[in-house]
Amino acid sequence: MSEYSDIDDIWRRYHEHGDPDARDRLIVHYSPLVKFVASRVAAGLPGSVEQPELVSNGVFGLIDAISKFQPERGFKFETYAMARIRGAILDELRSYDWVPRSVRAKARQIERANQRFVAKHHRVPSEDELADELGVPLETVRRMLKQVSAAGVLALEDPFSGDEGESSTLGDLLTDGTDDPEETFESDEQRFIMATEINRLPEREKLILALYYYEGMTLADIGLVLKVTESRICQIHTKAVVHLKQRLAAVERDTSGTSRGQ
Repeated sequence: MSEYSDIDDIWRRYHEHGDPDARDRLIVHYSPLVKFVASRVAAGLPGSVEQPELVSNGVFGLIDAISKFQPERGFKFETYAMARIRGAILDELRSYDWVPRSVRAKARQIERANQRFVAKHHRVPSEDELADELGVPLETVRRMLKQVSAAGVLALEDPFSGDEGESSTLGDLLTDGTDDPEETFESDEQRFIMATEINRLPEREKLILALYYYEGMTLADIGLVLKVTESRICQIHTKAVVHLKQRLAAVERDTSGTSRGQ
């Protein structure tokens, strides 16, 4: 029997019977994903953050991914799990509050400038236009994007809603993390909005999001494919995420305001 057939059978046993032994086997089988994601996150962190700690936190994300994965929705488990693992690691990192205030301030500056430009022009700004909006040179904007991206301040695993209940994340929408049937309509609407906003992005930004979140490629690998540096891919990725987070947050606020007004 092939390895693929073996893991297929383990998944079947887990889904059909809730077999705890099958779950443990899945955890062991996919555990290399945790180390892989932890090493990627660690690359942008201070040396004081030890990778074994990230791995420990990532295991909880893997367990969560296994328990919530629904193969009938057509997503690769590895892609779904990597988003959950990274989210679990970043959640723990946020509790340390290790990100310098200066980096958080830059993230807020970028978000506000992006929001102002979109409000005026109804489209996503280029980096040149973002630099004009901020009143700084292009290279300064690129440095800011690189610092913010490396710190993990802006990522698809970050929550975009601060309302009651569990926060949604852009990563959840990309990987369809909906578990409650009652939330299906709302999630479908959010995914439709997200798809619309992604389609409005420049082609290179769309491609980077697809390769990173759907194909599970590293930023370095994407850089090789597109023949640009990894740091440049980080900058482009961060700029795209800024827009997506803001757009969905705005929709969430509008929806909440409408609900309260009824």
